[in-house]
Amino acid sequence: MFKGQPKGLFVLAFSNMGERFGYYTMLAIFTLFLQDYFGWGEDKAANLYGYFLAGIYILPMIGGIVADKLLGYGKTVMLGIVIMGVGYVLLSQTTTHLLPMYFALAVIALGVGLFKGNLAVIVGNLYEKAEIGHLRDAAFNIFYMFINIGAFFAPHLASWLKDKMLLSSGFVYDAAIPKIAHDIISGNADATNTRLAEWAQIKGISLAEVSQQYIDALSSGYKLGFLAAAVSMVISLAIFLIFKKHYAYADYTANKPKGNAVVVELTEKQTRDRIVALLLVFVIVIFFWMAFHQNGSTLTFFAKNYTAQSVGKLTYLLFTIPSLLSIFAVILGGFGLLSKQGSAKFKITSGAFVLAGLGYIAYLLSRLSDHNPIAPELFQAFNPMFVVFMTPVIIGIFSYLNKRKREPSAPAKIGFGMTITAIGFGILLYASWGLPSIFTLGGNAIDAGSAVSPYFLISTYFTLTIAELCLSPMGLSFVSKVAPPKWRGTMQAGWLGATAIGNYFAGFIGRFYKSWELWQFFLFLVIISLVSAAIMFAIMRIVNKASNS
Repeated sequence: MFKGQPKGLFVLAFSNMGERFGYYTMLAIFTLFLQDYFGWGEDKAANLYGYFLAGIYILPMIGGIVADKLLGYGKTVMLGIVIMGVGYVLLSQTTTHLLPMYFALAVIALGVGLFKGNLAVIVGNLYEKAEIGHLRDAAFNIFYMFINIGAFFAPHLASWLKDKMLLSSGFVYDAAIPKIAHDIISGNADATNTRLAEWAQIKGISLAEVSQQYIDALSSGYKLGFLAAAVSMVISLAIFLIFKKHYAYADYTANKPKGNAVVVELTEKQTRDRIVALLLVFVIVIFFWMAFHQNGSTLTFFAKNYTAQSVGKLTYLLFTIPSLLSIFAVILGGFGLLSKQGSAKFKITSGAFVLAGLGYIAYLLSRLSDHNPIAPELFQAFNPMFVVFMTPVIIGIFSYLNKRKREPSAPAKIGFGMTITAIGFGILLYASWGLPSIFTLGGNAIDAGSAVSPYFLISTYFTLTIAELCLSPMGLSFVSKVAPPKWRGTMQAGWLGATAIGNYFAGFIGRFYKSWELWQFFLFLVIISLVSAAIMFAIMRIVNKASNS
């Protein structure tokens, strides 16, 4: 998997990991912040979420043009990191006035637009040499895995900061409280909350005052998460600059090649055919991102309103960093022990990993209660965690098929990814059957006795991760390989532009989550995914022929 890969790949992957850690720290709590700080409903929060994500992925069109025609890829990437950092600082200073928040989001989107596609172009340029060209697909899988290592830790940091700020004010998180607290503050409450009443009595203040204190403490935790995202940008920029020598030879444009870099000249017809092939793929992936990026909105709402808010000991192990690292140590050590290769020292080290992991898990289980609270944003950590675990498996499967000359083409993998996406939302279709609509609940959480098992969401995230690994890194690799040399930045931006449109629709259809029955919403996502897969398989031959011209 890592054998033969240039050092520049890992520099760029670590830099991207730092940037994505900051981005997903912010994104994990973004819609919750909109609801809990401003008192917005699910539809309004989902709508802004969609607009924001659309901006995040449409602005790389500008970033691609800036890099291709003006600054080059490396300088554009650096500028993007700096602008993102500024945007996160501005977001952390948000007040109840909306205009400064909108401005901060626009700054963040511009920064991502300058950064995201152009970093991927530099990665692709590493593999222009014929002797390592065959490593391109695996490289983008590795690149994608590093992205998700950052994304995995991000929700846990955001949740920890939020809980710390609440505890410092004598509160704990409860998904049911913010809506009621806003109603009490505005004088529209027809119900109260036992915990709020207890805190008001302890502090000797009114329900309205304790409600405001709770909202302020919770919002401070969210804002601290935004500030942590800004710090992550500093780390990302440092990695990108300090280790520049390892990728500098790949930081070139078609107009200004470096060293022995070879820029292939295409005919006008070849250029046109390749762009058409890419555009056809872009249209299909719009629907994948529309479905997949429900994770930051409707899937988080589902976690908050319909999923059990406390779990048993064994399940809780999946929601904390120490226990997850212990599980990873056991798995890693187990593979080492079962491996037919390796010295005696390697086997002993592997055994130590297993024993240490099992020992810490036993220690944690002895200290946990039978009911352990979980935060809704933590479910977003499952997707990146599964990416990290499953990337070697997916690479292994495709490598096995490649050796037997049976590996599917990139468009075929995209078709399979869309099919698997349908299966993922089919799980939630089953889980939501018979549950009341969010409109019926009035934005509040369902009774604990009616809440569904967290394993429905976990299973959905696992299935969507498999779909993502069949589609997203393969798409990045496909674009870097097929894009005409003089249009690489713009075509990578086109891939992200398709993602932007999908993200806008992710927010747009969020309004149906509130107005439809739950099962109808998830059935809609299943149907859209299956139709997209069918279209992809139908045009696959045309795309493959054009991309190989």
